[in-house]
Amino acid sequence: MQFEKICVMGLGYIGLPTASTFANQGKRVIGVDVDSHVVETLKNGGLHLHEPGLRTLVQAALASGNLTISSTPEAADAFIIAVPTPFYENKKADMRAVKSAAKAIVPYLQPGNLVILESTSPPRTTLDIVAPILSGNGLKPGKDFYLAYSPERVLPGHILREMIENARVIGGIDPASAEAGKALYSLISRGEIILTDSTTAEMVKLMENTYRDINIAIANEFSRLGQRFGIDIWDAITIANRHPRVKILQPGPGVGGHCISVDPWFLVEAAPDLTQLIHTARKVNDSQPQFVVETMRQIVKDLKGCRVTGLGLAYKPDVDDIRESPAVEIVSQLAEAGAQVTVFEPFKKVDGLAENIRQAGSLESALVDADIIVLLVAHSQFLALTTADIASQTRCRVLLDTVNGWRNQDWKTAGFNVYRLGVGKLA
Repeated sequence: MQFEKICVMGLGYIGLPTASTFANQGKRVIGVDVDSHVVETLKNGGLHLHEPGLRTLVQAALASGNLTISSTPEAADAFIIAVPTPFYENKKADMRAVKSAAKAIVPYLQPGNLVILESTSPPRTTLDIVAPILSGNGLKPGKDFYLAYSPERVLPGHILREMIENARVIGGIDPASAEAGKALYSLISRGEIILTDSTTAEMVKLMENTYRDINIAIANEFSRLGQRFGIDIWDAITIANRHPRVKILQPGPGVGGHCISVDPWFLVEAAPDLTQLIHTARKVNDSQPQFVVETMRQIVKDLKGCRVTGLGLAYKPDVDDIRESPAVEIVSQLAEAGAQVTVFEPFKKVDGLAENIRQAGSLESALVDADIIVLLVAHSQFLALTTADIASQTRCRVLLDTVNGWRNQDWKTAGFNVYRLGVGKLA
């Protein structure tokens, strides 16, 4: 198949790198987003998100003339839907963006086109939601045009490399659609391309992240047991992992991001009677921020009026992505408990925080008046801090490390009381 023009619906962490990569391969690409701020920012040469190397990639695509930014789709040979799929407060999948994107494509769909859904979705979304919508102009998927599901499988912070190098799964509603998807992604992918059906591809993505979520849940439960029994769970995990068939993951303040903290709920929603283990793991990881708050309460005794400085709000180190971030949940709970909370997130100013949470513009401003400093995210610049760095900027000598980033004995020697999550004694 020939793909001379590609329309990418959604210009977030997946859609924008995808659109730019195809454009830099010489294909004409129309990148579409319904957020006017995103559209105008990109048109003006800016970037609305942080990802290493992305600015250079986008600017090259725009400069080539192959990438055009728009708020509405156009006719194309292939359409890629890469819009968000969050969930409602009741943990049910919010598919409004997928439905809207599919409806927007319908007027431009022509015989022989290919439509790919990349958005993480509950099982049978491609068959039961997208296919009927795309049939709105009389064309039939699998007969008049190709339809497939190909989930993104990349790690924020490494998206540009992994999008090209990772194995890609393409699930067609029929074999011809899967082959069409392979023809498209072969233009940019160096990894293995695996063909299957659309529902299997949907399950594969959900299974990958659910597997990780369950394994993180047991690590987080171990951290709670470590505090209960007075041991250092980080040391215990290191020792246990010397067994050739054991690989326990690292605990932390919770699980965030748009994948691991979200995808398992799609399976729970689709089959609640078959997902007791998955549901329990989700409850464990969702409650880990509360465990951090309770740990803080044990340290400071009374949170009301306590001046807390939280370092980091992203859901993982060295990215600006705060989606479902446990750090955000922790500082929100602390503020609700009456603490005077100051936060410093070096990668971006975060919208939507409670008004009584102060966002500092610098590390020095964040630290100066603290009673306790909480390391919430293992950003490289935080892990590189020395005792002298902190001592010179604040009189605070009480630290809570939720990510095992500050275990150097220098802290104790320098007069700091360092508490670490999962450790039942002073570090």
